[in-house]
Amino acid sequence: MTRGTPGGLLRRHRDFRLLWGGEVSGKFGAAVTGVAMPLAAVSAMDAGTFAVGLLSAASWLPWLIIGLPVGAWVDRLPRRPIMLVSAACSLLLFLTVPVAEALHLLDFTWLLVLALLTGVAAVFFQTAYTVYLPSLLGPEDLQEGNAKLHGSASAAQIAGQGGGGLLVQTVGAINGLLANAATFAVSLVCLVAIRHRESPVARGKESRSSGALFKEMAEGLRLVAHDRWFRAFALYGAASNLALMGYQSILVVFLVRDVGLASGVVGGLIAVANAGGVAGAIVARVVSRRMGTARAILLFALGLAALALLIPLTFAGPGLLLYAVGGFCTSAGVVAVNVIKAGFQQLYCPPDMLGRLTASSYFLNYGALPLGAVFGGALGSALGARAAIWILTTGVPLAGLILLASPVRSCRDLPVEVRGGNCDNSPMQPVQSGD
Repeated sequence: MTRGTPGGLLRRHRDFRLLWGGEVSGKFGAAVTGVAMPLAAVSAMDAGTFAVGLLSAASWLPWLIIGLPVGAWVDRLPRRPIMLVSAACSLLLFLTVPVAEALHLLDFTWLLVLALLTGVAAVFFQTAYTVYLPSLLGPEDLQEGNAKLHGSASAAQIAGQGGGGLLVQTVGAINGLLANAATFAVSLVCLVAIRHRESPVARGKESRSSGALFKEMAEGLRLVAHDRWFRAFALYGAASNLALMGYQSILVVFLVRDVGLASGVVGGLIAVANAGGVAGAIVARVVSRRMGTARAILLFALGLAALALLIPLTFAGPGLLLYAVGGFCTSAGVVAVNVIKAGFQQLYCPPDMLGRLTASSYFLNYGALPLGAVFGGALGSALGARAAIWILTTGVPLAGLILLASPVRSCRDLPVEVRGGNCDNSPMQPVQSGD
């Protein structure tokens, strides 16, 4: 990494700029799809609340099925080629949408399979990308890199979700899904242009056997289970994601059918709420520097998360402000926690275990998402969308109690290296100037 050019990472680090561009493009397309796919199911295919929940579940189910072996594979292989293949597969999958539409084959089952297969590609991409970043940046730049990637991803979601609703109104929900094909093409171009090459991964012959694969998967799970820091964050992430995906999976149904909003307004309102993610990425570094990383995480996971309870109070007209404030603060808290947690894990975990730690953590964190989506859909079908969202948003701040009962409560800062499980009461990383 070159340090000769002053300023933030986006100005002085070409390869990070390309990685950032590819990631932001992918997040934008995913955000458009996140609005277009349920709207396509509801408007074009007359899908019910539970079916929409299944659609959300399908995109996250691969984390439960293949998340653990993918972590072991990522620790064995170069990560950039994995990201390239994953992006190419996603591009091809989304290009099947116009073909299926032209052949009159596009139905809810096709959408379900599309969500499942692109979810498989996302498992490989996300795991490899998380492990690739520390090889691209020096330790002193990791916190800034994570903040920029999370913040920009949130900004892309704002644009994608706001634009997604308007795009669906203009060209229809099915054509709106094609936006993701274009964004994966941009991601491919950016990844191909990166010059940085990783050091070869040294693995013995025994690592090629299926027995070694299962052993490495078990090592990742043991690392999460035995280390009290990783264990606390994994349990918190699973509980938080269960509640978050539970209400988000039926949010479109709630806003369209209960609140009575048009598609364009739904996308715009969700985008306003997700603007909190940008704010969360910006303030995460500032607050953690002043309060300490551990105290900042508690503030974001408990304080801001409590405002999620404003969401089920939403009604048409001035009541939309309740959703905007609640959603904004919830997004800010989630992204701020993710920024701080990502920097902590990338520094605290042994480098040769980072892929397995990432996959094991995601197995629990992301594995809770399909369960949350199914639970949200079932709860919405049984009780109605508004009652279900009341129950599910209550779970968002309750998840923060897991961190309050963990070692995070007694520390100012999270540790930067293994020291017998003790706190490190110095700042986690020096804060670099931003863009």
